[in-house]
Amino acid sequence: MLETTKAFFYGTLMHPEILKRVVGNEGTHLEICPAVLMEYTRHRVKLADYPGVVPFARSSYKLYKGREDLAQEDRCVRGTLVTGLTKHDIRLLDYFEGTEYTRDPVKVHPLGPFTSISAHATEFQSLVPATPPLLPDLSKIEPIDAETYVFIDLEMLEPSPWDFRGFVERNAWKWYGKGANDNEDIAEVDRRRERGAREMAGIIA
Repeated sequence: MLETTKAFFYGTLMHPEILKRVVGNEGTHLEICPAVLMEYTRHRVKLADYPGVVPFARSSYKLYKGREDLAQEDRCVRGTLVTGLTKHDIRLLDYFEGTEYTRDPVKVHPLGPFTSISAHATEFQSLVPATPPLLPDLSKIEPIDAETYVFIDLEMLEPSPWDFRGFVERNAWKWYGKGANDNEDIAEVDRRRERGAREMAGIIA
């Protein structure tokens, strides 16, 4: 039986087209649902389009000046939970994320049913609505074991939160489709994917 992984995405990879671009396939084997990661915070990475998440236990002192009174909504990260990722997919995602992140185990609460990722190729507002509903009683929702990419260097994070809707409106076009043709970041993603594919095929570049 094929071994697969569940992953929680909270930044650029929430966009189905960008996720498919990174793994290098149409993602027909993947399912996705909205989800929330508790006791983490999401921040802008300095001079970048993408964010990083860190445990609130770390960010509360460095980025929130020791504040412990943040509301629940500010001490969680909404994103997407993706199931069915193969070892090949994960290897390519590791290449994409690079050395700024570590892939860590987390427990994630799903906020809706899983559906095929192809159903959200361009219409993904239901996954990440502009005005999300209030969080349900999470004590009644069984958490799911998954993995996510946690940012390493707090010095490279801004205190301000990162907004997915703003990314979609202003920057997502640079990461997929024709708009990505002259994007050096995407070119590097493609090089990493090709290098990873060669290594998995046993070819030393």
